[in-house]
Amino acid sequence: MRVELINTGSELLLGFTVNTHANYIARQLSDIGLRLVRQTTVADDRAEMRACVAEALTRSDIVLITGGLGPTSDDFTREVVAELIGCEMHRDESVVAQITERYRQRGLKLREQILVQAQIPVGAKVLANLHGTAPGLFFEHVGKQIFLLPGPPRELYPMFESQVLPRLPHRDRLDCRVFKVARLPESTIEQLVAPALADLPELELGYCARMGEVEVRVIAAPATAAEAERRIRAALSENIFGTHDDRLEEVVVKTLGTAGQTIATAESCTGGLIANRLTNVSGASEVFPAGYVTYSNESKIRLLGVREETLKSSGAVSEETCRQMAEGARQCAGVDFAVSATGIAGPTGGTAEKPVGLVFIGLATAAGTIVERHHFLLDRETFKQLVSTYALDAVRRELLVGRTLTGSRDSLTK
Repeated sequence: MRVELINTGSELLLGFTVNTHANYIARQLSDIGLRLVRQTTVADDRAEMRACVAEALTRSDIVLITGGLGPTSDDFTREVVAELIGCEMHRDESVVAQITERYRQRGLKLREQILVQAQIPVGAKVLANLHGTAPGLFFEHVGKQIFLLPGPPRELYPMFESQVLPRLPHRDRLDCRVFKVARLPESTIEQLVAPALADLPELELGYCARMGEVEVRVIAAPATAAEAERRIRAALSENIFGTHDDRLEEVVVKTLGTAGQTIATAESCTGGLIANRLTNVSGASEVFPAGYVTYSNESKIRLLGVREETLKSSGAVSEETCRQMAEGARQCAGVDFAVSATGIAGPTGGTAEKPVGLVFIGLATAAGTIVERHHFLLDRETFKQLVSTYALDAVRRELLVGRTLTGSRDSLTK
């Protein structure tokens, strides 16, 4: 059963509007055992739209089309589809009544142009729009199902759930499981995971790399998916920080809260981004009492107790300074953990000894302090995001394993 989605609207292709429909519709379809096999975005151009819809009808059993149902000159989805399947248009008085009543309730003047939305292809079933004036439409044509749906999400989503899903065939639901990993490269993860799953039948395995994170995705019948999860967890172990929509900062805050422990941050090159990510999580106030943004040497000395001689001898971007930042933050805030970051975000400021992209990440606990050295040769904003991810994951791993910290780690990452 092939399901295809066509999103119409030049604003989507010009970059003025983010297209969220595919994400929403794909998840809704998954819940009833259907898969979206193709998604196309087409501009407000009759010829382009006609070609796109005609092609979709040759290969798919269900075609979902969003947008182009309004009253303006660039809304012609109804007409294009009617022409393709050979339907005449007629004025539906029930739709006229619905639009008229909506305008009356809102105290607005109804212009005749608005009623173009009541022009319905003969044979189409009207899908009532309780949140707007443009009705949706449903066709059954030569064994295919065609749905015309409004573009605005506040109109589309309720209509899809109440009037589209009940009309779609329901299949045995496949189980989709997503595992999220920080720090490990995508290729390394594949080397660990793929061999472990090789003998599982009818399993779809995929990877999605994001900045500092990789998602491992499996889709299969429930029993197979459960076995795949067992093997993935065995292969990746503590590298997995969450599943599906989990965010790393949420996992850290929740784990700290469950353990009754607290954390502080001491940031230089990240400018408060680690603290920002933590405080984006509801309940962070229970585990995060203080954060320090110490961008200058003077603030490192005054707020965190970094020794002036350390800054003179080793510099602000050094293992020694990073260690003292973390330990100072832990002592000043009176917390269980403190994470620090100091580095050279670039694009200027690097030297042969300390190049752009060099960063030190520290983690101070009651057991001791460890400092990691990394090299992220990236643009400034991406550098900061990646450093914050590595810092948060260092905290998560320590909470998970509870190892005794000593010494330092050195890692060159490009």
